[in-house]
Amino acid sequence: MKIIIVGAGKVGYYTAKHLCQEDNDVVIIDKNQEVLQKAADDLDVMCIRGSGLSTRVLLSAGVQEADLIIAATTSDEINMLCCLTGKRLGVKHTIARIRDPEYSYELSVLKKEMGLDMVINPEQESAGEIARVLRFPAAINIETFVNGRVEMVAFRVRADDIFCGQTLMQTMSRLNVPIVFCAVLRQDKVMIPNGNTRMEAGDLAYIVGEPPFIHTFFKKIGRYSGKTKNVLIIGGGKIARYLCEDIAEVGIRAKIIERDYKVCQSLSEGLPNCVIIHGDGSDETVLHSENMGAFDSVVTLTGRDEENLLVALYASQMGVPKVIAKINRPNYEEMIRGFGIDSVVSPKSVTASQIIRFVRALKNSMGCSIETLYKIVDNRVEALVFLANDTTQHLGEPFKDVQFRKNFIVAAIERRGKVIIPSGSDCIEKGDRVVIVSTEARVETLNDVFEKTETGGWAH
Repeated sequence: MKIIIVGAGKVGYYTAKHLCQEDNDVVIIDKNQEVLQKAADDLDVMCIRGSGLSTRVLLSAGVQEADLIIAATTSDEINMLCCLTGKRLGVKHTIARIRDPEYSYELSVLKKEMGLDMVINPEQESAGEIARVLRFPAAINIETFVNGRVEMVAFRVRADDIFCGQTLMQTMSRLNVPIVFCAVLRQDKVMIPNGNTRMEAGDLAYIVGEPPFIHTFFKKIGRYSGKTKNVLIIGGGKIARYLCEDIAEVGIRAKIIERDYKVCQSLSEGLPNCVIIHGDGSDETVLHSENMGAFDSVVTLTGRDEENLLVALYASQMGVPKVIAKINRPNYEEMIRGFGIDSVVSPKSVTASQIIRFVRALKNSMGCSIETLYKIVDNRVEALVFLANDTTQHLGEPFKDVQFRKNFIVAAIERRGKVIIPSGSDCIEKGDRVVIVSTEARVETLNDVFEKTETGGWAH
């Protein structure tokens, strides 16, 4: 696909990076020569210096033949106008990054009147990701598939877990819960596990199943503590506002510490059910006075990665059960996980993932059978949802009689509203939505998971 990205900031650069890996033809437009030079040096993209509102610039970028334009500048208004102009010039699809909460309540009107195919709000999406983890603190991260019927949950294996040191075959026989371990990160090695894989302390494990059975699994291993009841939020920006609105609906109490008095006033007016504290959330005295250690969860959402990192580490040392940090720089994400803070949210990563899913959906309409794509384990593993159709091989054949390629696993099947966690006697039928997890990149069809030779045997 030919894709034009207007704005080469963090979101634009990160999105371009992933779209290039998907074999798309990417053009970046920005006024800043420095950020364009970085993109040109690091990525296989064409860079054009200029305004995304300029008809001349858009035409030189090939807007008339483009499949998609992504407007990701720091201005909501410029992004909307850029998409509107692009649409008038012939681009097929448009995505606008819109961050202002005032606009977020009018998205349906904006999309209709301005011809926007997708509106992405990094702060709102990040807040939603944090809210999912707060509802289920045993998880490090949660992704949902097939309209929420299937969840993928990441968690860290502990030395005292009842299944630590056991093979997955022994574990699943003992627990008897219909879930599947679909990926494991051990130190720096990623693997798609099988029945003979032994879980070790420190492993980052990903499991897939229906939400009730995910909860059952954590109860059986003694790791289920219910949702967070109270949360301390450091920083009162847009993510904090969206997050408080989300968690208020499920009865989670929130307290926000914000150093800007005017922001505190605005939050107090807009979030009547939250406690707003005017103070420096990185000040140890303030944190002690607010009794940080008594909270179920702490979320650090200031505008500085370093501050979020330090406060998250301090909260962990204070014994807070669940700590979540907002981090923008990839090297900081690795650092904070190295210190034992597993739950990290990155607005640019969330945005890029949403856009990639949209692009995959467009390719689906052009003949690719991928419905949804998630990148997990620091983008080293893909979780994909395929729709089985007439071209799908091995329809109706039990998995025990089918040879699957190495590094692929069928994690779940959704059939007529029912979720199946597959065993050797299950099969794929036409119309199924099939969740595949793989360490291979650029998987295009469901048939890519099968071995080319018909030697029999099930790779699970």
